[in-house]
This record gives sequence, C-alpha cells and structure tokens, in this order.
Amino acid sequence: MQNIKKGKWILRAAFLVFLSVLGSCKDYLDVVPDNIPTIENAFTMRTEAEKYLYTCYSYMPRDGDPSSNPAILSGDEMWGFESSVLPEFDHRMFNIARGLQGTVNPVGDFHWDNLYRGLRDCNIFLENVNSVPDLTDQEKIEWTAEVKFLKAYYHFYLLRMYGPIPLIKENLPIDADIASVRVSRNTVDECFAYIVQLLDEAKDNLTLSITNPQRQLGRITKPIAYALKAKVLVTAASPLFNGNTEQAGLRNRDGAQLFNQTASIVKWDSAAVACKKAIDIAASAGNVLYKYNPAVGNALTPFIKTQMDLRNAFTERWNSEIIWANTQGSTNLLQRVAAAKVDFRYMDNPRIIGELSPTLKVTETFYTKNGVPLSEDKTRVNTGATRVGTAADALAIRVGYTTAAVNFDREPRFYASLGFDGGVWYGQGAYDDAAPSGLYYVSGRKGQPNSKNSSDGGSVTGYYVKKYVHFQNVQGASVNDYTINAYPWPLIRLSHLYLMYAEALNELGAAPSEEVYTYVDLVRARAGLGTVRTSWANFSNNPGKATSKLGMQEIIRQEQLIELAFEGQRFWDLRRWKTAITEYNRKPIQGWDLQQSDPTFYYRTKVVFDQKFSLKDYFWPIRDNNLLVNKNLVQNLGW
Repeated sequence: MQNIKKGKWILRAAFLVFLSVLGSCKDYLDVVPDNIPTIENAFTMRTEAEKYLYTCYSYMPRDGDPSSNPAILSGDEMWGFESSVLPEFDHRMFNIARGLQGTVNPVGDFHWDNLYRGLRDCNIFLENVNSVPDLTDQEKIEWTAEVKFLKAYYHFYLLRMYGPIPLIKENLPIDADIASVRVSRNTVDECFAYIVQLLDEAKDNLTLSITNPQRQLGRITKPIAYALKAKVLVTAASPLFNGNTEQAGLRNRDGAQLFNQTASIVKWDSAAVACKKAIDIAASAGNVLYKYNPAVGNALTPFIKTQMDLRNAFTERWNSEIIWANTQGSTNLLQRVAAAKVDFRYMDNPRIIGELSPTLKVTETFYTKNGVPLSEDKTRVNTGATRVGTAADALAIRVGYTTAAVNFDREPRFYASLGFDGGVWYGQGAYDDAAPSGLYYVSGRKGQPNSKNSSDGGSVTGYYVKKYVHFQNVQGASVNDYTINAYPWPLIRLSHLYLMYAEALNELGAAPSEEVYTYVDLVRARAGLGTVRTSWANFSNNPGKATSKLGMQEIIRQEQLIELAFEGQRFWDLRRWKTAITEYNRKPIQGWDLQQSDPTFYYRTKVVFDQKFSLKDYFWPIRDNNLLVNKNLVQNLGW
C-alpha cells in the first residue's frame, strides 16, 4: 500500500510540473490535498465513479454567465456599463470589448487553467473507469464516450480562443522528466484532427436520447456529439483556420508552422457531410424546429404567435429544437441584467437591471418585414428619423407613440429579440394578447420609466435583449419579487445546424444548390419570412444576389447573425470568417441620445465607444508567466 501511495504522489508531482508550464503553479498546489481521496477512492464502486464523471462535466464553461462567457459582452453585439457603483456581475469580459486585453494577466485566461484541469480529470477517468467492479459493460462504454466528448469540447473551446494549443491526449507517466512536460503547441490541423478523432470514438457509443430526465438532463447524447462534430468541421473549414496566410509567422521554436497556408475545399466537403449526418441523427431523436403551442382558448394573433415561436426556441427549457444546452451555471442573472421594467406599477424593483444593451449596428442587421437587409429593401421610403405608431403597428409599437423609423416594418425576429423605446413587450406571465395585460411597453426617453437615470440601471444604447427574458417572468412590487423562469444556455439548436449545412454546401459549388436554399428557407419560414429567392427577386435592389455563390454566402452569414443573435455565436462567427476586423472597425459602438426627452433629439445617434480590432485580437494572448516557465511555448502574433 505504501508503494502505491508513493507512486500516486509521484504521478501528482509530475502532473503539477506539467501544469506549471501551462499555467500558474500556485493555482494547482492548492488542490492537490483535496484530490488525494478522490483519485484513490473514485473508482472503487459505481456511485463514486459517477461522481467523478460529474466532476469531468463540472469544467464546462458557464455560458449563461456574462462574467464567464466572452461571447456575451466581449464583442460588438452588446454593450454594458463602463462604470458602475454597484455592479451586478464581474465585468472582466467587458474589458476585451474595450481594448483592455493584455499578456500579464489576460482577460478570460481562467479558461486556460480550468479546461486543462478538466482535461487532466477526463484522462484520469478514462484510465480508471474500466476497473470499476459494479459498473455494467454498457455503462463503461457510454460513460467513456461522454468523457471523450468532453475532452473534445474542452480542446475545441481552447482552440477557438488561442488558436493552436498543446494537446493533452493522456496524462504524464509517473517518471516523466522536466523536458517531457515542456510542451509545444500542436498545429491547427493536428488539433482539429484529434478533436474529430475523439468525437468519432464517442458518437456511436452514446444514447440517442435521455431516458431519465430527472437525473440525466445535460448529459451528452448521440445528437450532441454529431452536432458538435459538424460545428468543429465547419470551423476547421472556415478562413480563420483554413489557409490563413496572415498567421504564417506563427511557428514553434523548432520552426514548425502552426497554421496551414493553403485553403482546402475538401474541408468544406467534410463539414457538409458531417452537418447532414447531424441533421439526420437529430431528426431520428425527434428534434424539430420549435413552434409554440398556447394553452387552449388563448387568443394569440399570428404576429405574437411567431414571436413566441422565436423567443421560446431559446428560453423554453429542453424544447424540441435544442440539441445541446449547458446546465452549468444559471441564466437568472442574465435575465435580470437584460430585462426592461415594463410593468410601470413596480418601477422600484431593484432586481431588474436592463444593463445588457444591443448596439445599433446589430439592430440594423435584422431584415425588414420583406426579408431583405435594410440597405437593400427597395420598398422602404425615407420618412425621416421618427414615425408615430398606428393601429396597424399595434402589436409591435405603441399606438400614438413616436419612436425611431427604423423600428417599423421589421422582421419578426427583430421584435422577438429586441426591446426598444415605444416597443411592445409581450410578457409578465401573460398568455392572451387579446387581454390588456398581455401587452407592455418600453418608454426610454429622459424622464420616462425606462430612462437611463443612473450608473447602475437601464440600457446604454436604448435597446434591450428581449430574447434572453422568458415571457412568463413576472415583475412584482417587493424588493425580491421578480419571478424568473430559468433555462439552461442553448449551445446548439437545430436552426444552427441547418444554417451551418447551407453554409458548407454553398462553399462547395460554383453556384448555390437547391439544398442550400431549402435549409435557409426552413429557418426563414419559421421566422415568418418568404423564401430567399422570392424575397430578393421581389424586394431587393440587388435581385441577382441570391443566385451567386458570393451573394448567397453573404445572405447565409447575415441569416446566421440574425437567427443566432445574442446566443454567443456572432463573437466566434466573425472570427472564423475573418471578417471581425472589417465589422468591428466599420462603425463605432452607437446608441441613441439617452439624455433627451424630445424624440427629435433622442433619436440622434451617439457614439458610445470607438471600438478597434486588429489582427492580434483574433486570438487570446498566452499569459507571460506561462511563456517564462515553458520556453517551448510561443506567443500569438501581435502580443
């Protein structure tokens, strides 16, 4: 027994050295004593092994937390308080959006430490799971597959952040020397190949669906594995990782080039095949585009019904469209910092903050009611900066209220995703839009209930993220009276798969195939829009756009930015398309002039922040201390 314990101490010591070259050694020294009983006892029986399985899951990033997920508040999609007396959450991720990233203590660098810890524990699990005496053979197969999936995802998360990374295929042997743990970065292609290998090993050993919802919701299933493989291969085929000549200078100490320099169309073919297979597997598991079914007797108009289809596809727990949702963390805080106080009887309720504010450039991304971009709709007449709501607009804009002209005649996803001054907010637990209680309004000009009147509350651009807020949340009168319907953060929805498939197919041909239109049009139909070809032919000043490969590429990308708005996708998509430099720098972060009460002056654009993005910002910097400890690690370009 003493020899066994001694061997385990040597193993831990070797791994601590390894971690010290990937991150700060002091962080890991604190956890060694706690892990001693875990490693020694975790695989003696099924119940303990299951706990270790959940430990492997516990490293999943908390995607619904704005202080953890860089895709929420680190880009150009939303803005927050640049200074707050009593902030509701840690604003560290917001510093990236404001150009405050650095190499000494990089913003968001905790993901490097956390996910490499997770990979260590995943490897420990895989090394020991087959020794558990009372675990069935089928459970060993399924649990092994789940942990291989987690290894794949943790590597993928790091790959998107840092570019090529050191792969952790297995833990170090107990006799590992210092030279062995001073690892170099693997190439981009090696990273993607290993991630796909893990997913291939896992995907067909997983269950098609969850059989015990009370215990297993959030566990990895076959559709999740196939969907992640599709997303991984679409990312691998995208310009950031496929023939990126701007990264030609990134090399290991031995001169090995880390980015491939020639774009390969074969990667798009692999991505298309993976997307179609993932769609088929999802269909066999019962996944379909979500449609809201109101209770019997509720009088939902088609307009509100479409909004419920769209809003609830994101906020309704475990609905038919969600392939994978992250149960780590809660969306309670997210909803509080996104919501507007629409029930004006309870304006003193401090739990509703309304901080997360969509930027004007993002609101302009949404189509008109005709399903084409604002700049292309030939039917749109310039009526000035403002318009007054009429009876025809009653379910979208308050009748008789003056609001921005750009808020009129927009597509359903605009109204389902955004709250704005004069805009209708269907909520407060209401089911029936025929009843007066079913419709609430945002009033955001100076002196009005939703005006920006402090450093700790209200929108900083004039818009709110309605999409985050469950329509059955109820704002009340007391300090803590805000009933929240929490939901796990959706990571992959079926509509996302459809659009990735269309994107991959479009990249393969000289012109869009029929199948490209089919899958984009499925998403548009649920959003209440006409087909791509019909919309562009009838309403666009560029009717031929939808018939060319490059035109359709632009359409598919905009469709993704709209359909997946505020879901943590824009941040990564602009990077993988290598369009972030253009998109971030073309226009500063803007909002309305919030300190004005007269709509004539309120609806003047005002620069909130002049944001800049350069080549180095495509990837995180590696912490300086990691480079000092491990001379084989090289820094990303520009840092």
